[in-house]
Amino acid sequence: MSEALQGNVERSALATIWHGLSLTPEFRKGLAGTLGLAVVATVGKIIVPVAVQQTIDTGIKSGTPDLPYITRAVLVCAAAVVLTALAGYIMNVRLYKATESSLASLRVRGFRHVHDLSVLTQNSERRGALVSRVTNDIDQISTFMQWGGLMIIVAFGQLFVASVLMLVYSWQLTLLVWACFVPLVIALPRFQRLLSRAYTTVRERTGDMLAAVSESVVGAAVIRAYASERRTAERIDRSVDANRAAQIKAQTIVGFVFPLTEIVAALAIAGIVLLGVRLGVSGDITAGKLVAFLFLVTLFVSPLQTATEVLNEAQNAVAGYRRILGVLDTPPDVADPGEKGVLLPRGPISVAFENVHFSYPGGPPVLREVSLEIPPRSRIAVVGETGSGKTTFAKLLTRLMDPVGGRVTVDGHDLRDVRFSSLRERIVMVPQDGFLFDGTLEDNVRYGRPPATREEIQLAMTELGLADWVEGLPAGLDTPVGQRGESLSAGERQLVALARAYLADPDLLLLDEATSAVDPATEVRLARALEGVTRGRTAVSIAHRLSTAENADEVLVFDAGRLVQRGPHAELVSRPGVYAGLHASWVSAAHS
Repeated sequence: MSEALQGNVERSALATIWHGLSLTPEFRKGLAGTLGLAVVATVGKIIVPVAVQQTIDTGIKSGTPDLPYITRAVLVCAAAVVLTALAGYIMNVRLYKATESSLASLRVRGFRHVHDLSVLTQNSERRGALVSRVTNDIDQISTFMQWGGLMIIVAFGQLFVASVLMLVYSWQLTLLVWACFVPLVIALPRFQRLLSRAYTTVRERTGDMLAAVSESVVGAAVIRAYASERRTAERIDRSVDANRAAQIKAQTIVGFVFPLTEIVAALAIAGIVLLGVRLGVSGDITAGKLVAFLFLVTLFVSPLQTATEVLNEAQNAVAGYRRILGVLDTPPDVADPGEKGVLLPRGPISVAFENVHFSYPGGPPVLREVSLEIPPRSRIAVVGETGSGKTTFAKLLTRLMDPVGGRVTVDGHDLRDVRFSSLRERIVMVPQDGFLFDGTLEDNVRYGRPPATREEIQLAMTELGLADWVEGLPAGLDTPVGQRGESLSAGERQLVALARAYLADPDLLLLDEATSAVDPATEVRLARALEGVTRGRTAVSIAHRLSTAENADEVLVFDAGRLVQRGPHAELVSRPGVYAGLHASWVSAAHS
């Protein structure tokens, strides 16, 4: 797993949030106006304490109430409260809109970046956990920015305004309040660090839990086939228990911090009452100012009491931010050169491997010193034992991975210099699993060339000899294939994958054991169709079947990561070597 994908744990909370906001300009747009409304909403909260103080000290003199003055004060206070509420409402709406726009952008960037990562990088993390980073983690960020972020803006403003007005009324009482709360403020960073680690663990355990559940759903058929329900349930239970333990640990820290604020607030109010009465007796503070000061202490304490809840959400959000930024900060090791890249013209393709080496991170070499040329319009079969390097060869040819040494060229151009759009148009790979998307048969075939019409798809199926098979389906081309194509058999999924590749009309077709799951009768039909599909274009087949190698123009034989033999089938089978041994195994298996 890359260092970035591990989650940016070393980056501070503030730096993490700042980096996240730098990637979401939608949130910063109009932020000044939102902050202005926050100021109005905050300042409006001191109107009530001021009105109380003025009513007691000015509206009631010598025990005689000045009703006109009190009425005016109440009306002004009511108007200010309405204005404050309106400012708060508009601020909320603006903040929600900005938050959703920015996080939608972040979610899209996350999904797209996941697709930009190489197969090697994607395989370094479980799929469910990777999806969790761009779904569940961003939901946590959204919760904080729409609630906690709003509270932070208002709370700091409220704390500042309350402190200023308290100083105006009594500097002695203000010092008392701050003396009570300074130790708590000093301790908060320590709790913040504890919560940061706790909620990073929570996000990780949540990702593990989603991955375990996702895999159990996708692999339900295998689980039932091997009677592994109990073992799978125990695995899910362990991930759920680990998530529960992480959540409880984080909430325990929060549960310890929150009562501290209430205790300190109670001590501060008690001290204000005692000291305030003494100051009042000595004439240093009026009754109205003392009562107003108690209102202001509530405004002062409220943000600090809320701070623990905000801290809770903030740490959850920071943990989520770290995980999504871990994805976005992971550089694609198979990068698209973009506009600077080479555009390959359509036509027959020639391929060359020039002293190519490849090894997975921390592992032994998988391919060593592979040098070869594949001429245009040739049909090549790639054979070898399991683990010999065949699939790695295919991934390098289609640039799902890059070699660690040497280079792969197409028509003389290094694949690393070719635009992805041009490369994917000219080279198409039919993977072994024949993955299908949830939709109709027509939708999945059209994936090879989105602008294709229904008539073109029908023609493609006819040219492949699959028209009668399509007609035998419940709804023809409109037949739903289900998630991952599970409504079709493995062989039928391969047929759809081949039809998709045929419709794409590539110049080089790479078949990774594309007919491995097809029954003998269908294989004969496909063999005839593939004869037409591969005519006029370069075709490379990763093969485990004797017929594929026999029909190829040339066979490439891999063993332990090296290209050990190459040549026509008849020539290779006639002399001792790796291929002759493979051929003997095929023949023996066919007659057993």
